[in-house]
Amino acid sequence: MENKEIKIEDVISKIKTHRKKINTKLIMKAYDYAYSKHKDQVRQSGEAYIIHPVHVAYILADIGLDDSTICAALLHDVVEDTDATDNDIKKEFGEEISEMVDGVTKLGKINYTSKEEQQVENYRKMFLAMGKDIRVILIKLADRLHNMRTLKYLNREKQIRIATETMSLYAPLANRLGIYSLKWELEDLSFKYLYPEDYRELVEGIDKKREERLKFIDQIMEEIRVQLKKQKIDAEITGRAKHLYSIYRKMQRDNKTLDQIYDLFALRIIVNSVKDCYAALGVVHELYNPMPGRFKDYISVPKPNMYQSLHTTLIGPKGTPFEVQIRTWDMHRVAEFGIAAHWAYKEASFMGGRKANVQVSEDKLSWLRETLEWQKDIEDPQEFLNTLKTELFEDEVYVFTPKGKIQVLPRGSTPIDFAYSIHEEIGNRMTGCKINSKMMPIVTKLENGDIVEILTSDKAKGPSRDWLKFVKSSTAKTRIQQWFKKTERVQNIARGKEILEKEVKKIGMSYPELFKPEFANVALNRYKFNSMDDMFASVGFGAITPNKIVSRVLEEYRKIHKEANIEEKIEELSKEKAHISKPSTSGVIVKGIDNCLVKLSKCCNPVPGDEIVGYITKGRGVSVHRKDCKNVKDLFSEENRMIDVSWYTDKPSSYNVDIAIFSNDRDGLLADIIATVTAEKTPMISVTSKVSKERIVLTELTIEVSNVAQLNNVQKALRKIDSVYDVQRNK
Repeated sequence: MENKEIKIEDVISKIKTHRKKINTKLIMKAYDYAYSKHKDQVRQSGEAYIIHPVHVAYILADIGLDDSTICAALLHDVVEDTDATDNDIKKEFGEEISEMVDGVTKLGKINYTSKEEQQVENYRKMFLAMGKDIRVILIKLADRLHNMRTLKYLNREKQIRIATETMSLYAPLANRLGIYSLKWELEDLSFKYLYPEDYRELVEGIDKKREERLKFIDQIMEEIRVQLKKQKIDAEITGRAKHLYSIYRKMQRDNKTLDQIYDLFALRIIVNSVKDCYAALGVVHELYNPMPGRFKDYISVPKPNMYQSLHTTLIGPKGTPFEVQIRTWDMHRVAEFGIAAHWAYKEASFMGGRKANVQVSEDKLSWLRETLEWQKDIEDPQEFLNTLKTELFEDEVYVFTPKGKIQVLPRGSTPIDFAYSIHEEIGNRMTGCKINSKMMPIVTKLENGDIVEILTSDKAKGPSRDWLKFVKSSTAKTRIQQWFKKTERVQNIARGKEILEKEVKKIGMSYPELFKPEFANVALNRYKFNSMDDMFASVGFGAITPNKIVSRVLEEYRKIHKEANIEEKIEELSKEKAHISKPSTSGVIVKGIDNCLVKLSKCCNPVPGDEIVGYITKGRGVSVHRKDCKNVKDLFSEENRMIDVSWYTDKPSSYNVDIAIFSNDRDGLLADIIATVTAEKTPMISVTSKVSKERIVLTELTIEVSNVAQLNNVQKALRKIDSVYDVQRNK
């Protein structure tokens, strides 16, 4: 397809293979308009630009989309790349087409300060566009597919960037929408550019034995065809090679060579009814021995993307395994075109003239509605990406209510996820659960086929914060977070303000001065808070980290305050002095200055032996941090404020260090920890210990050490204690 020249006449011909009624006049009008606007533009390949929208339209015509979508595909770049406006499109082609073009255009028009934020916001816009009109995303997928087909004309850096994004977002999205015809090609093309050597070797390896494998599959097809005819089952049988990337993944997953992968080809049997599906399954199982554990019934339990089919792996002649998929014609349409089938095949289809009326029910898109719900509440870009990954990438697990209703959840989900998938109140009032009629912990990972019963009580106090550590689904996470937002807003406001004040104190500044309205409003606007209380509540709740807020405000503060007196001091300190600097009372030498006010930062508690850096603060001398301190990385990016510091080792001093000990609960644990620290002849300033509902113990110590070597010895001794599985130095 990559090198095939496509013309507008080919697009129209392709549409006619799907349906009889077609608004050729409207489509030609859209083509002529796009041609006139793009006539002076060329692509990287040197070809006329109009080739691109025509190819995009052809891809969508191939999956049977309606005339309006075809027109929008032809016009999808005219607003972004030419002098045409939204109003022009609306005037010429109506509101429906105009809104689709506008939706595609807006996906590419956004500017953010970081690549991470830009990526996240683009994804957010994509899902919002999906919620308004799913066809916008179908156009975007087709647009991406044609760009992937012509990726060879771009430089290597762009090839890797685009292929990575395609593999991580667009291919999973096509899969989630059930459009396998796009998904497989997007994956194979991404594979080609991301792993070119592996791709080439795989292609060459498959080509070597292609003839042999084709003979094998032809033999199998004929044997099945004869038996189906004997049973009077009307069926179409086709054989196809498995897609390259799926073979590659299997080789990587199972650590096998290509010679060890036998099921490179699959058979597809398409019949007229569900009854015939199971009858055909019986026929192939009589002909060949099925492999245990390799049968999947997606007809009784469809995938969330609407996919239905019977899958079975059989042992053929000479012990060679092969896969068979059995489905009806309607199932096949949905399997190939997924959600696009909502607009296709309302008349006679191209498949034998058979009639179909494929509709997408509301529950089929429940995951999309839930995605639109939780994306509004997630402010942290990394959290958004992680949650999105769960929704698009994770395998599903199928579990049942006691009444037999199927609930589809991400693999790794718990009864907590299950409860919230049924209803928010069920989750909030949950007190326990039964799995397969047996009482089980609510954090148990669910398996396919589990029957789950949720126990509730009106006296339940609501969810626990610890649940957020175990839930897998975005629905459960969002609803738990919403509960805490509603019930703990006052506490969160107070907690958030306190956290921000501490964060500001760490960098040696005054909170009232830094968070004046003219500076704080920058953070409010950036993160879309309506008020300071909203910002405090968000920080207190944990929806956004305090250093993100402080860094934004600090950036604005520095723009307005030139701080001339500090700059002069920096210039003075940066000059080399002729004499040897004397240490401060903290045991730290500041290069080039004596008797300087030095403060060891409490955010990382540096001790002798740690690599350290100094930062010149306003009115509070030099703040000393460990080089790996997160505040150094996040806030202290101005090199002119950094100053060389070192430890004065001739005079012994003591320093406080915080340690976190993670362990399983047992009798005598705390006594063993205290005895171990005492045996190391290390003073202990304080100790706290708390046990979670899952019987995980967090013990926090503050000890007094003279250097990092002593600290390491204490940590090493603590790790040897029975039931302790991790010891960390708090940063």
